Amino acid sequence: MARPLYTILLFLLPLCIVAGQKQEQERFFQVSGIITDEENNALSSVGVISLKLRRGTVSEKTGIYSITSTPGDTIFFRALGFKKRSLVLPRDFEGRHFSLDVKLELDTIPIENVVVMPWKTYSDFIKEMTKPTPVDPEIENMNRNIASVSDAVSSTRGVRTTPEAGYRYAMQQNFNMTATRNQYPVNNLLNPFAWAKFISGLKNGLLKNQQADKPTRTKAKNKKKKNREEK
Repeated sequence: MARPLYTILLFLLPLCIVAGQKQEQERFFQVSGIITDEENNALSSVGVISLKLRRGTVSEKTGIYSITSTPGDTIFFRALGFKKRSLVLPRDFEGRHFSLDVKLELDTIPIENVVVMPWKTYSDFIKEMTKPTPVDPEIENMNRNIASVSDAVSSTRGVRTTPEAGYRYAMQQNFNMTATRNQYPVNNLLNPFAWAKFISGLKNGLLKNQQADKPTRTKAKNKKKKNREEK
């Protein structure tokens, strides 16, 4: 009878030890605190990770964080631009809340100034800068239209245009071309406003005045010729 009892006790003893370890590992408590930099400025979006529980959280805008952990756990703190830091919690802690404030150090690396150029050599840079740049077709067409309008205005005989009138005429032509782009050209023969203006001009004696001016001019020329002959 004694031997079976001893064998049973030998089997039960490891089970009791394992059960005690499990109970010790399953004791959870809350870890919280404030994460700051070297100048005591609160750091937000800092990753806080528990190694045993494999859980994580992120610090708030005020730098406050809170995470569940166990005794003997290792807490990692990671943030962009700062050195990583790990802290080990005490194994004999038996409370429910553990306060842990963390201060992170800047992770800066001094580097030299680098000038980045999209050209391999200086000769490639000169070629790229000196080659003719393509002109926008729309801008080129506009310049041609302005040049043609100015040539037409300057080549018209018997017409005296001031700079203001020429500028207005050119702007009006450009406006008309822009307004009627991708359309049929405007035909004034089908424009009722143009016909109304023409009819009102006829009523006002536009053609009569021109015909009346011609004989007077011829008479004046004849008088000048006679005076020259008499002299």
